[in-house]
Amino acid sequence: MAASDDRQHAETLTHRLVLPRDANHYGTLYAGTLLSFALEAGYSAAYRAAGLDANLVLKRVLDLRCYTPVPIGRVIEIRGCQIHRGSAQIVVALFGTPLIDRTDPWMDGLMQFVQVNPDGSPEPLADEPAELIEDLGPPWARLRDRSRKLLHVRR
Repeated sequence: MAASDDRQHAETLTHRLVLPRDANHYGTLYAGTLLSFALEAGYSAAYRAAGLDANLVLKRVLDLRCYTPVPIGRVIEIRGCQIHRGSAQIVVALFGTPLIDRTDPWMDGLMQFVQVNPDGSPEPLADEPAELIEDLGPPWARLRDRSRKLLHVRR
């Protein structure tokens, strides 16, 4: 596997401490803050996959699900991985590593980023689009399948 292939299939890992300013009136992670944390993790994964010359913008949040309320004081972990790459776009999947007292993810999601030029028009990524990424293990294969339903990605 080439060095760029290693980069394109690598996971990113983001940690955040849920502070009182991040919480809703129930004392758990506020949805707007969850979206902000997820966007930061998603952009990091997309940027890592695209490389140092990336000029990415968020095109859309395809899906974002929160399964478990996260209380103030908890450190959360979000894993990110590229699951689709086009000539000018990258789709990343996000997976909230289960909290200490759980076995299922606390969140997951899918985000689409596009490489743009200084005028804001789509521009091809530096590397050629990868072949269909089929060798993804859990949880990435499941999230990739969900993204295909949402995106109607051609094979």
